[in-house]
Amino acid sequence: MGPTIHDVARLANTSKSTVSRYLNGQPVKKATQEALDKAIRELNFHRNANARRLVMDKTNTIGVVVDNISNVFYSGIIRGIETTANKRGYNCIFYSWTSNYESERAFLHLLYEGQVDGLILVSFQKRAAEDLEAYKAEDYPIALVGDHGEMDGLLSVDVDNASGVAEIVSYLHGLGHRGIAYIAGPEHAGANKYRLKGFRQTMEALGLPFRPEWIVESDWSNQGGYQAMRRLLKLQGFTAVVASNDETAIGALRAIQEHGLSVPSQLSLVGFDDITISEWVFPSLTTVRQPFLEIGMQAAEGLFRRIEGEPAPVFAARLLSPTLVVRDSCDIPHAKG
Repeated sequence: MGPTIHDVARLANTSKSTVSRYLNGQPVKKATQEALDKAIRELNFHRNANARRLVMDKTNTIGVVVDNISNVFYSGIIRGIETTANKRGYNCIFYSWTSNYESERAFLHLLYEGQVDGLILVSFQKRAAEDLEAYKAEDYPIALVGDHGEMDGLLSVDVDNASGVAEIVSYLHGLGHRGIAYIAGPEHAGANKYRLKGFRQTMEALGLPFRPEWIVESDWSNQGGYQAMRRLLKLQGFTAVVASNDETAIGALRAIQEHGLSVPSQLSLVGFDDITISEWVFPSLTTVRQPFLEIGMQAAEGLFRRIEGEPAPVFAARLLSPTLVVRDSCDIPHAKG
């Protein structure tokens, strides 16, 4: 067993309560401080975090729960959370619920047991209404990143998926495209609903034909985009394709090129996310960039306001605007042959 505050007090010739006050940042006499510092160095004393937690009723730690720790999209969000946590003097512990539990809701026990001061739940999957109701009913500090089911009273941060796709459609319309096809994502993805909604509403607002047969589904993989594009290529009339993520768009690009068509001279193509490879395919992909760092920072800032009892705005969904990144995969409309 390592040295205790009793050992520090004995060596510094002071009381246990004085040691405790000093370790918790309270002022002591200069001579006492010097004696305590010397005793701590000589004994190589380290505070017991668990004991301090019991005294302070605070861990200075937050839990960050992600659905899949290997998902590359989460790296920017995690950096944003860590940056904000460090400024606040907090530590982060990261959990991946797909490798530990059946759902993210199971991690609420970390709050109940006092292991963390707050939780940030990060998932791109569609959340069940009963889970969202449970989070809303909790008095513990909880912040959501991703789907919030359009439910009021939740602290949540996400990208404005609908406006991102709306900007894409408006950009293509500005180039002169009137026939625009769409490759949707999987049902379990929280963003899928809102990206499709943005596509449909913008097409209608611009007076463009919304053709159900020009909308096909994918699983947001390269292979899924490839297969979806092969289905679309059996149809006629469109001059541009909006893929609802970059992986899908890259698969679609290969299918278009194998079909003997050129992007963008015969068919324009747009993605969503701005993953690293989108800049390196040929032609480089026009897409929409998500503000992942800012998402993480805002989720953490909202959580810390709750933890520390600071004034905070009424809890509501914070939707951050994505940014259109124009590269080489779009042009004025041409016949695709």
